[in-house]
Amino acid sequence: QVQLVESGGGLVQAGGSLRLSCAASGLAFSSYAMAWFRQAPGKEREFVAVIGRSGAITNYANSVKGRFTISRDTIKSTMYLQMNSLKPEDTAVYYCAAALGIRYYPNEYGHWGQGTQVTVSL
Repeated sequence: QVQLVESGGGLVQAGGSLRLSCAASGLAFSSYAMAWFRQAPGKEREFVAVIGRSGAITNYANSVKGRFTISRDTIKSTMYLQMNSLKPEDTAVYYCAAALGIRYYPNEYGHWGQGTQVTVSL
């Protein structure tokens, strides 16, 4: 049974930082591209960042480029999202997802975590 478990969310002031983690089990972690999506209240789930199977390829939404960094640790079967210079508009539930290739749309991912809340205050 595939499980993706996010952690690290919380409340932070604008300009602050958070590091999200996504621990994977029940799948061959090194065979999957991993991604972060987010969903704010009343909005659709949107792509944030993706990392390829080896970690050599990464891509980011324009809204987070230069502020967020995605990474992965194959030994720990864990993916990370380092979020710096946070803005109130980054407030959302953040989800990790796994797919067999790099994808950018939610319906292309078959495995999801339960989400972790990130709230950025002024």
